[in-house]
Formats: sequence, structure tokens, C-alpha cells
Amino acid sequence: MERRGFIRLSAITGLGFSLAPLKACNAPFNDTGHSKETMKLYYSLLKDWCDGMIHIQVVNPNDMTVHGSLDCPSCLHIHGRCMDAVYPFMFMADKTGEKKYLDAAVLVMQWAENNVSQEDGSWTVIPNPKSWKGISVFGAIALAEGLHYHGHILDDDLRQQWMDRLARVGDYIYKTFTISFTNINYGGTAVYGLNLLGRVLGNDSFIVKSHRLAADVKAYFTKNNNLLFGEIKPDSNKTSAKGLKGVDLGYNVEETLNGLVMYALHEKDEELLQILQKSLDSHLAFMLPDGAWDNSWGTRQYKWSYWGSRTCDGSQPAFAMMAKYNGAYATAAIKNTELLRRCTANGLLHGGPHFVSHGVKPCVHHTFAHAKPLASLLDHWAHLPEQNTNIPLPREVVDGLTYYKDLDVSLFARGDWRGTISAYDAEYHYKHDYRQATGGALAMLYHAKVGTILTASMAVYKLVEVNNQQEAAGEDIALTPRVETYKDGVWFTNLFDLTATFKSADVDGKIGIDADVLLKNESRDVVNGTANQFKLTYTCTVDKMQIAVSTYQDIIGKTALVLPIVSQTGEKISWNSPSEMTIEKSNGLVLVKANAPLGIKSMSGTRTFNQVPGVEAIPVIATIPEGEQSVTVTIEIVSYVDF
Repeated sequence: MERRGFIRLSAITGLGFSLAPLKACNAPFNDTGHSKETMKLYYSLLKDWCDGMIHIQVVNPNDMTVHGSLDCPSCLHIHGRCMDAVYPFMFMADKTGEKKYLDAAVLVMQWAENNVSQEDGSWTVIPNPKSWKGISVFGAIALAEGLHYHGHILDDDLRQQWMDRLARVGDYIYKTFTISFTNINYGGTAVYGLNLLGRVLGNDSFIVKSHRLAADVKAYFTKNNNLLFGEIKPDSNKTSAKGLKGVDLGYNVEETLNGLVMYALHEKDEELLQILQKSLDSHLAFMLPDGAWDNSWGTRQYKWSYWGSRTCDGSQPAFAMMAKYNGAYATAAIKNTELLRRCTANGLLHGGPHFVSHGVKPCVHHTFAHAKPLASLLDHWAHLPEQNTNIPLPREVVDGLTYYKDLDVSLFARGDWRGTISAYDAEYHYKHDYRQATGGALAMLYHAKVGTILTASMAVYKLVEVNNQQEAAGEDIALTPRVETYKDGVWFTNLFDLTATFKSADVDGKIGIDADVLLKNESRDVVNGTANQFKLTYTCTVDKMQIAVSTYQDIIGKTALVLPIVSQTGEKISWNSPSEMTIEKSNGLVLVKANAPLGIKSMSGTRTFNQVPGVEAIPVIATIPEGEQSVTVTIEIVSYVDF
């Protein structure tokens, strides 16, 4: 008997619905001007995900609390938003003519009506009527798109039932949503949601309100860098002590910008399209060459999953649909989808590159959310601009320093190195510190030959959204590079220093960044009785990356530079000397050496793992020698031929 005693069947019986005979949609995808391989990528991954979701769909008519739901492999509760899968299921039913997909769509809607549907027309995030209802806008869009593009596969009675249900949720969104009633992703997505529902239902009042929301959202882009802000509580207009707005890359690119782009294109809102183009350019600068979104610094980094954000929809629509403005947008959509495919196993999207190697089960929320934008792209295929990877991503070709004033974050690039330094002080929650990369930390270090070498996690992993995050897989060891010390068992590190500052220069081929930081605990008290003021110096050349930490104060006890090197289980570690080690990657060796002995932080097993951003690592430590005030670590990438 499987968990919860669920019964799984390959065929669905006793639905209580008279389903119209299915016929495959014979209208071919228009691949004129498009790469057939790109279309195949989107379609095959979508089909893989739909099949994976069907495999875990619960079929147990004797228990309507679970019948039709998606049994999450990692979570002990059912995700109320699993009904979002109705759209990709309907798409696949229409395109293949296979009855199993329509059966799955009907079942998941049936579960939602029995368990998360509310009298006011909303749906809740879990089967609890007191839980969050704002997610209704995402389910409404999924149902509306399914009905709009594929409603003809339903019999008349069922189609009308679903249209009536769509009208009810539309009324809830119309009455409840404003741009600023909570995080910007809700009001921003409602711009498109109400517009779409208005068109599908023939309700002009919905469309009129979408216009009002669209006018309001234009004020939610930062002054200098055109980044969408509003991912912060309790007020989406809140500013930090440094005067910075709450920006989260993951939510922006995977959710809000999608809706705004689709609205602006349909309504031909040229003013909004110009704003969005500038904003997409700024957001795209943070995509890594492998298609990952560098959200190391974002306010909702606690849901960062390397490829995006745990419960968002995926960045493909906004970038693919706007590719006529910038060909690199199509590259971004394709490369990110290729990354999603690499993070997929057994038909389910995993929350990072190393879930499988560390034996961590995936949350199904990733899959049903990210399946929707692929269906949307394919439904819009005939109208898309050309889709290819001929134009490189900005971070593939950039060189030098780029400072983002609205974030207090700098990106640097030299040769094959790419990095991110963060002193961003915006806090997502007004009472609790869910600490993303700050404190002058090296939030990301990437090399073209071997991929990600260093990356940020939360300073302390916390379930900010208990229904939308997975438990830590073992001991929580932060992945963010840092200076740290312990006093009376309390951890002090620059990761809690929201007052940190840095300056940078690019001279004679050498990028130098100096950060002035304080060592603080989670309560933001500065450590006493030992050195607490440090300088972090980052130096990047074509050949190497150097990280140094120094102080003019006396160090009492142990203070160390901690560099958790991203490394998948199975990569060989070798020690050339007490102060020099190598980690074998598929395309080269990561050589780590210091002017003092190196060590590895105590942990169970050979790797630590962090849900943010879903990678394994080796927590390398360089302790400042007794009587000294500094330590320096150098990282180089060496080819196997040269070593």
C-alpha cells in the first residue's frame, strides 16, 4: 500500500461525466521561421511532464478528498493549485487525441471543486477554507486558456460547467484584486487574468478593470534599472534603510512579467511595451550562460530553484513573445527550457540541478506550474517571432563591471568568469529576516567551462511558506561565501550585515571589488571580544578568481573564510597539499589554493545540500592563522590536459 493508501489506476472509471469523443487536433504548428528543434523541445518536455503528472495522479473514487489530486512525492499535503494542470492536460489531449489527458484534466478539476473551491468563487492554496485565496488568479488563467484554446474537446454540458465556474472566480478577482493589495505578482498577473477572462466570458467590466490595473502597474518599475518591484511585505511600496525597493528576480521573470507582456501585446499598449522592453533587458542581464536565473539576491530568494522560483510559472512566454524586440529573449526562453529539461527526471521537474544526485524527491508544484507556459507558447506558436539561439545572452558576452543602483548589486565578468556581489538590504518580511545574499557577499561565481562554482543560499534555511517549500534535506549549512566566527556558540557572519558597502574598479585587466563588512548574528548584534570589522577583497582576472579577507583588529579564537564549492556527488576531490585541493568536473578541474591550510566543514556524508538553489556543495574553510589578520584563497580552472 502506498502512502495515504492511494489507489492508482492506468484507466479512469466512474467519472460521472459524458465525455465527447476525442479527436486529435490536425492543425499543425506553424514552424515558419522557427527552429523545428525548438518546437520539439517545448512539446516533448510538456508531454513528459504531463505523463509524469498522470503517473502520480490519485484515482480513488472512494475518497473524494484525494480523488483526482496530484500526489506530491515530497510534501505531506496536496497542493491546492494542482488544478492548474487542467490547461496542459487539455492541450495535450487536443494535440494527441489520447483520452488519458482529458481524463486527467477532468479529474483534477473535480478534485478542486470538491476540496479547495469556496463560496466566493475563489480557490485556496490548500484544502483549508481559511488558507490563502490569492492563488485563484493563476488557476483562473489556466482554466481560461484551456477553455479558450481547447474547450471544443469537452462536451457541451461540461464546457458550460467550467465556463460558469470561470465566471465565479472572475467575479472574485474583479472584486478583490488591486495592484498593491499584496505582493506585486498577484496584482500584476491580474492585469492579464482579468483581460483574458473578460474576453473568454464576454465580460467588459473585467476588461475595463484590467486597463486600470495596467495603468497602475506602470509605477512599479525602479527609477534607474527598470526592475519590477513590489515583492516585499507588508507594503509593496516599502523601501529599505538604503532606500531600495523590494525586487525578486524569480517572481518577476517567471510570473508577473509574463502577464504584463501578454496583456500589452494583446492590447497594443505601446507605453507599457516600452517599459517592459527596458525591464526585460535589465532582468535578462542576470541570466547565467547555462539558462539559470541568478536570483541569489532577490527578496524571495527562499524559493530560488536555480532555474527560477519554486511555485511560479516559468519565464518562457514573456521572453519568447517579445523576441522581435531583442533576439536574445528567444535565446533566454530556449536555454532556460533546456535547463528545465536537465532538471527533469521521471517526468517531474526537480527543484535544482542536484536533487537526483542527493536523493531528494521533487515537489510536483514545479511541474504543474511550469507546464502551463509551455502550453501557452505552443498555442501561440503561429504568432511568435522567430525562435532560435543565434543571439547570445548578455552574460555570455559581457566584460567588466555593471552596477545596479536600485539593488546595491554588481555583476562582474572577465574571460570565462561571471560573478555577483550583493549588499542589497531589502527585507521580504517586515518582522522576520529571511536572509538572501547581502553583506558584500559573493552571491554567485560561474565559469564557462565548469558552470556554477559558488552560489548563495538563505543564511538560515526557513520555511517562509510552509505550503510551498520543502523541508531541509539534512543539516542546514549555508552555501553563501562568507566570513564567520562563533562566540559562545552563536554564529556571527557578514551575511547578516545589511549596512555593508562595497566599491569596485576595473584597471589593467583586473577587476577589484572591496567590501567593508561587520560580523553580526541573526539578531544583527555585532560580535564583541574579537575582530568584527573586515574587508572582503575580490579580484578577478582572465586566469583566476581571488578572495581575501582581512582586518586590522585582533582576532580572538577562530575566524574563517567559508567557500562552499558547488560539487555534485561523485566528483573526485584530491588534496595536493594541506593548502591546495582540486575538484574534478566534466570539463576541467577546480583548483582551490590558499596561503593557509584548507579544511572542510564538518557534515554528514561527502556533500551538503541546500534547497536554495537545489545544489550540493563542499563547504571549504580557510581559517585565518593564529596571530594573523588575513587569509587569501585563489580559485582557478585547469584543463585536464594542462594539469
